[in-house]
Amino acid sequence: MMMLALVATVTTSFAFTGEETISKKVLNTFKTEFAGATNAVWTTANESYKVAFSMGDQSLFAYYSASGELIAVTRSLSSMDLPLRLQTSLKKYHANSWITDLFEVSNPDSTSYYVTLETADTQIILKSTDGGNWMVYQKVQKA
Repeated sequence: MMMLALVATVTTSFAFTGEETISKKVLNTFKTEFAGATNAVWTTANESYKVAFSMGDQSLFAYYSASGELIAVTRSLSSMDLPLRLQTSLKKYHANSWITDLFEVSNPDSTSYYVTLETADTQIILKSTDGGNWMVYQKVQKA
């Protein structure tokens, strides 16, 4: 039992990290780009950084390289937050599915949308880049 507690403590401290262990360049970039962000929680992996934070009433995630470059920002969405073309397409072609996940990924070059749709026997993930048509990203048959 004690060994399990020790392993959990070491794993958690490795995954989650405080601002004091984040490079100043990454912190400065984050604080400049997301002035007013609150509740920042940092994690590190493979020389990159992920920060979960709040801006107003939204929960966001930002990803940074070790050099402080912003790689991408993600946020969960409701279907009403999608561009109208994508909303209409989902309603028209996937009316018999329900949305289980929907998020936006923004990077310096583009914005992509991912939606997970499910039926009783299928899970499908669709992707749209820059508001273009949906394309199948992944499809899984449920057991």
